[in-house]
Amino acid sequence: MKKSSLIGHVEELYADIIATSKPADHRIDIFFRGRKYLGSKDRRFIAETLYGILRHQKRIEWILSSGAVPHTPVNMIAAYVFLEQKETVLSLTGEVPTSADLLEKIYGAASRTPTFESEIDTLSVLHSFQPWMVSEWRKSFDLQELGNFCKRLNEQAPMTIRVNTLKTTVEECRDSLLSAGIETEKTPYSPFGLILKQRVNLFQLKGFTDGLFEVQDEGSQLLALLVDPKPKAKVVDACAGAGGKSLAMAAVMKNKGEIFALDIHPFRLADLKKRAIRNGVDIVRIKPINEHETIAELIGKADNVLVDAPCSGTGTIRRNPGMKWSVTEAMISEMNEKQKSILFLNADYVKVNGRLIYSTCSTMHAENENVVEDFLRAHPNFELMDPSQILERYHLGNVVQGKYFQLFPHIHNTDGFFAAVMKRIS
Repeated sequence: MKKSSLIGHVEELYADIIATSKPADHRIDIFFRGRKYLGSKDRRFIAETLYGILRHQKRIEWILSSGAVPHTPVNMIAAYVFLEQKETVLSLTGEVPTSADLLEKIYGAASRTPTFESEIDTLSVLHSFQPWMVSEWRKSFDLQELGNFCKRLNEQAPMTIRVNTLKTTVEECRDSLLSAGIETEKTPYSPFGLILKQRVNLFQLKGFTDGLFEVQDEGSQLLALLVDPKPKAKVVDACAGAGGKSLAMAAVMKNKGEIFALDIHPFRLADLKKRAIRNGVDIVRIKPINEHETIAELIGKADNVLVDAPCSGTGTIRRNPGMKWSVTEAMISEMNEKQKSILFLNADYVKVNGRLIYSTCSTMHAENENVVEDFLRAHPNFELMDPSQILERYHLGNVVQGKYFQLFPHIHNTDGFFAAVMKRIS
């Protein structure tokens, strides 16, 4: 398909996405399902350009403003193409429905680097993040590392799978994928992860339908090891959702024991039920619950309780760039209260000498350290455990440093993850 036609599709899709609150990947999927005539290369160009505009939106707006160019969708597309794909004005003239004069202005502005008196403002525009986000991350990183962190958050996340060791081995799964023409490499940290060297539709593969693997970020796989559930243990997955972590823990437990998967959304648990059957997992006990409800027979009985709390999801921006603009400071504050409520409620399930694991895929202090510190102040019968000592059992003691489990895309090439492990001592 000609580039002019592809750009027209991007313009249509972009207008659809900014008009709705639905996630971009959901709208893109619907868009493509209604346009079967688009080939794989066409779909890739449209999707990557759309995600690129969302990733670089603030920089693109700066480009158009500094070039005195109208902020129309088609001009935003041209700015992204110049910024990211380094094409020339000549290559877009006639392909983009805007004048050659405007294209020259856009190209000139895209070739410049934004600078401001404030370092926060410079990084905010350069890497396209809300200034309050950059200010929050500045608390964790020096200026150079902050730039690296923001830059890596703008890169596409790798496609990673967790091999289901209840049905196969990592090497067998890797060979099976290779026979289907799919090359992989082992994940540097997770002992049961593989990274795909090219993006493919895994869900149509026989290996997936046979339950040999699940699509799961390497950081999420490591969280199952941090929980460290033993075979025959009683485990509570308090915010189970579709159950990716429940299934990973079941594999660690060798499908022995019990995992109580709780969630207030029954439709998510319905998905877990299907996935458990596909994975050959029969130790997951699915229990829909009401908000603020506890299960009496589990109080004080669990060896491990995982509270993978609802959060802003800022650690997953690589996969959901639209989140850059939908997350607000007010939302973070609201999340903090909700997370504390969930953590306080589910702590009652932990037995003496059992472990409570609080985790998020957020990069914000208010959702992470602040929640844990508030919990510990209110619960002197829990004490913080060293995550590196737990992971040492899997020869991963050097993955994290400090009293919390923290993963970052610019260091570990995973989503951003936070977790704290607390032991009930009385």
